[in-house]
Amino acid sequence: MKTTNVQPRYKDSPHFKDFWTKGNGKLLIDFSGAEVSLRDFEKFSPYFYHVDETGDQVVKDIYFTKNFREASKEIEEYIRKGISENKNIPESARQMFSQTETVPEWLDYGLLKSGAELCMRANLDSLISLRDYCLMGGYDFAYLNKPLIITEALKKGAVKRLSETLDFWVNVTRYNALELHHKGYEFAIKTRLIHSYARLFIRKHYQNWDTENWGEPINSWDMMATYIGFSLVFLHSLHKLGNTFSLEEEKGLFHLWKYVGYLLGIPEKLLPDNKKQAAEFFYMWTSIQPPADKDSVLLAHSLLNESLENPILKYKFQRKNLRYLHISCTWFLLDDEVCKRLQIPEVSNRNAFPVTKKMINKIYNKIVSRDLRIRKGNKDQMKVLTDYLSITDNSVFH
Repeated sequence: MKTTNVQPRYKDSPHFKDFWTKGNGKLLIDFSGAEVSLRDFEKFSPYFYHVDETGDQVVKDIYFTKNFREASKEIEEYIRKGISENKNIPESARQMFSQTETVPEWLDYGLLKSGAELCMRANLDSLISLRDYCLMGGYDFAYLNKPLIITEALKKGAVKRLSETLDFWVNVTRYNALELHHKGYEFAIKTRLIHSYARLFIRKHYQNWDTENWGEPINSWDMMATYIGFSLVFLHSLHKLGNTFSLEEEKGLFHLWKYVGYLLGIPEKLLPDNKKQAAEFFYMWTSIQPPADKDSVLLAHSLLNESLENPILKYKFQRKNLRYLHISCTWFLLDDEVCKRLQIPEVSNRNAFPVTKKMINKIYNKIVSRDLRIRKGNKDQMKVLTDYLSITDNSVFH
């Protein structure tokens, strides 16, 4: 791994200090019991320049040597049938699938089930959390977003981008999804190769990539932060919206994303086991990230305006109302300072919807059985995914 001189360069900046002393960072510390410091910074900072070289080599050996359809068909065969029967497999693919087909000793299928159940049980709150806290909050970290800008995510449009994120998230959080050769396992492998493909594209076509400041494109440390978004930040959002969860479900959520991270080739050292560890890891990573820039604002507004462009809702007033609800949730879930940096518009009575939702959740969680909530949540989430996939040509995963 490349030696690095990267420093916690923003540790004295107002955006970093405010986030961790009075913003959502402070709430994350209170929520997780974390003891944050930069003591282990040098153990983690080299991962800013570390990437999934195995995945990159698979893309070079398979996707760059044949047409896309043939390459995808070959990868799908390895995903669904394994590598033992395939004698002519490239060495890079043998290496990658040998890793993903080796179930780590620490994996606990019972915990995976509990994590999946929490994701389903939280129903539409899961999707609100992903969109209005995890995704929107991520836009405040300017360097993290550079690959999105360079690969022209804005031109692709927020509807398409959201449908791809939703497709991935839903499919890795169902029952048994992550067992070898199952649907979630397939999504994890394909996502890993999409990351490698994007990284190689950026290196080839974008001469102005600032490696020293931005790290390698889609580097392992940024990947860690992204997956802390799916675990710690997601869990905190559910908590803010009035959802309760058992210790088993909480452990299950972190276990699920640890295993997804393992399949994606993220070094195990970067995959937290619990919310305390996750908040401590996240603190160190945020010390190298500047606040939102003009690209961040463009991404945030593209996501906000997705509701207006989305043809799932038939009438304009419905779409405007949905945008209002998402803006209200964004202000409720994120710091005011972050919302101001992302130029989230002010709206009247913005706390009415999230506060009402929080009260309803507390009652609903007491009177409706856990099993029924899981079944209903799964059904409602699948309905949203089906709606999204019906309006975007077809997902990158199909």
